[in-house]
Amino acid sequence: MDQSLIRNFCIVAHVDHGKSTLADRLLQLTGTVSDRDMTDQMLDTMDLEREKGVTIKASAVRMSYTASSGQTYEINLIDTPGHVDFSYEVSRALTACEGAVLVVDASQGIEAQTLANLYLALEHDLEIIPVVNKIDMLAARPDEVAHEIGELIGTPIDDVIRISAKEGLNVTAVLESVVKHVPPPKGNAAAPLRALVFDSHYDAYKGVVAYVRVFDGSYSLGPNLKVMSSGLRVEPLDVGIFGPGMIPTGELSAGEVGYIATGLKSVRDCRVGDTLTTWLHSAEAPLPGYEPSKPMVFAGLYPTRGEDYALLRDALEKLQLNDASLIFEPESSQALGFGFRCGFLGLFHMEIIQERLEREYDLDVLFTAPSVEYRVTKTNGAELLVDNPVELPPESEITEIREPWMKITVFTPVEYIGQVMDLATKRRGEFVNQEYLDERRVLLTYHIPLVEILVNFYNDLKARTRGYASMDYAFDDYRVADMVRLDVLINDIPVDALSVIVHRDQAFQKGQRLVSKMKEVIPRQQYEVPIQAALGKKIISRANVKAYRKDVLSKCYGGDITRKRKLLEKQKEGKRRMKMVGQVEIPQDAFMSVLKLDED
Repeated sequence: MDQSLIRNFCIVAHVDHGKSTLADRLLQLTGTVSDRDMTDQMLDTMDLEREKGVTIKASAVRMSYTASSGQTYEINLIDTPGHVDFSYEVSRALTACEGAVLVVDASQGIEAQTLANLYLALEHDLEIIPVVNKIDMLAARPDEVAHEIGELIGTPIDDVIRISAKEGLNVTAVLESVVKHVPPPKGNAAAPLRALVFDSHYDAYKGVVAYVRVFDGSYSLGPNLKVMSSGLRVEPLDVGIFGPGMIPTGELSAGEVGYIATGLKSVRDCRVGDTLTTWLHSAEAPLPGYEPSKPMVFAGLYPTRGEDYALLRDALEKLQLNDASLIFEPESSQALGFGFRCGFLGLFHMEIIQERLEREYDLDVLFTAPSVEYRVTKTNGAELLVDNPVELPPESEITEIREPWMKITVFTPVEYIGQVMDLATKRRGEFVNQEYLDERRVLLTYHIPLVEILVNFYNDLKARTRGYASMDYAFDDYRVADMVRLDVLINDIPVDALSVIVHRDQAFQKGQRLVSKMKEVIPRQQYEVPIQAALGKKIISRANVKAYRKDVLSKCYGGDITRKRKLLEKQKEGKRRMKMVGQVEIPQDAFMSVLKLDED
């Protein structure tokens, strides 16, 4: 198709501002999906996306639209996630587009992730089309929010489109604006093929299905392709477009978005960010790829049944193809056996991976407490990256430990400023800036250690502000910190999977809380089980799980006291021998206790 009639755009917004609903209305308006086949969140194909009401995977669809001028355009829409953990998906989708529709809720106004995604779009030099959604709500403030957007991106207020995606009000104006303002692709149709892989999924029959944006040249099904990063030869099985299901067309030309079923069986052979070109007439240089995503949260992942280890490895490999930000490597634990050390973008990302493993692959898995990546300088000058508490060297061998700090921005109503400041200060946060957006809302900026916002920070923020606050975060830098490893010993045996790295000032308090929680979940044995928290060789807290005890004196109705003492000594000796060979089974609840330390 003529490139001047192609428009590639995406929808970006904060969570729950109506991206997926707007995408539904656009599909209906252009006749891409019939009313009979239409469902809510049409592009959210995963059950998890529908249940949680958030987009997790970016998805693409081609629409045909006849504008008011009478000209018919080919419009490629890429729907993107809004949650901060999936901003990597957003950055990949933006690379395949020339424009972005910025959606803002008419009652909520500009929120944290709105700004984050807007800045991502501006970095990619995209044309921004501002839209105020949900104008039909009772609490809607369309004119005020349009004024906010206008001041933010320097757009006249009259150019901000006001719509209700749910009711379908004025949605046509969005398509007209896309056609009018988003520039057409500028690829060279006569040059050798260069197609950028911006997403992918694994198909049991077609192998790796690569979602591509063709920048230069064209491709018709037949000739072999080459993956430019590895030089691998590919024999495509199918080529087509998204409508929104996969529709074979046999060809893709410059400027278009579609898919290529590569037939590759290994998930490592066709990565997101790779460039595909023809085998015989290859392009000279690949397209600029993506910055590899940097995991921020690390956790051990173990099958509850040891025989499921191979199945877990295969499942992680397949998930990694669909989710390029997931990384993993094998590790072993004395307590849990063989498993994997996994890296995630955040806790919500980790939760999604756990649910996908359980639902899609029917695996019963156990996650250890999440940790972050520390930079450790040893006394001999060597530098280590430590994401597993077990790998932290002894204190005598460490010169300094640096931990990752984040820059967080919190949008909150003015009446909750004190609550937000109190929460940030308790988590070792450093105040940076306070900026009033209007008489009702304020933007607070803090620097805070990543480990402090990992667990329950967002939940506490929502609870303290009655759900009105929103938060975004970005990596700031590494700073020196006095961190120590807190070990847990059960029955005098260290349990490596329960170790955590904590700040020295918090070690005693967290050790006490951890021991108390462990006492509640460790089952009673025939002998007394001591639970201890230790810093190095120093025990800082202890609790005992009482033993079951048989009444060995029940048949002694009087008589000499020495008879009773003999029976009690015999019982005591038996328990001592039992303890020497006894193994305490640790339930899954014990590992979850580490996560719940900050709930009290």
